[in-house]
Amino acid sequence: MIESWTALLQQALSLLFSLNHEVWSIIGVSFIVSLSALLITLVPSIMLGFVLAFTRFPGRWVVTNLVQTLQSIPTVVIGLLAYLLLTRTGPMGDLGWLFTQKGMILGQMMICAPVLIAMSQAAFSSVDRRAWETPLTMGASWWHAVWIVCRELRAPLILAIIAAFSRIVTEVGCSMMVGGNIMYATRNIPTAIALETSKGDFAQAIALGLVLLILALLLNFGIGSFRGKAEPRSH
Repeated sequence: MIESWTALLQQALSLLFSLNHEVWSIIGVSFIVSLSALLITLVPSIMLGFVLAFTRFPGRWVVTNLVQTLQSIPTVVIGLLAYLLLTRTGPMGDLGWLFTQKGMILGQMMICAPVLIAMSQAAFSSVDRRAWETPLTMGASWWHAVWIVCRELRAPLILAIIAAFSRIVTEVGCSMMVGGNIMYATRNIPTAIALETSKGDFAQAIALGLVLLILALLLNFGIGSFRGKAEPRSH
């Protein structure tokens, strides 16, 4: 018989506030892996989004469609691809990254990048091309001109970053296949929730779920506050 929700919630909060080593180790792994994947892919993905929006080259539509396709692929399929790359007989098998945090980071990079590229391309496509060309004609470097456009589009770009981070920090399939769900090494929040729920340990699952819920609330309030400051005030 499942314990009452009140008792389970009390146990979950106790695990969090007592700084339970197992719970906080899982939280640490989750954030280390996801933030690392995001930071590594951030600049290259936004730059590719910029190139796809502002330049014309042979095969551009192929790249755009490929990015959009990768964006919609289930994470477990990406996990399978990452597993095949990292297995001993795979092209990256010599690295020894399978069932390690490095392997999880690689898998989450493959999930994160298409989201960042697609959303940043959409953001850059929404502005007038002259926003980039004008600084160039005034003597600004290519990178400085790109930075100016990024500053103008900071709100949609931050939304893209939040969307990408949300997708990887909550995914289960890829982390389970590539990481192996090893305690104190590769067990993150989503894989731990799936495991503990199957074991009937609902208190730990709720504790970890609360962390994701609080994170989602903070991200949403943060972007809402940022949007409010970025919007022009009416006089």
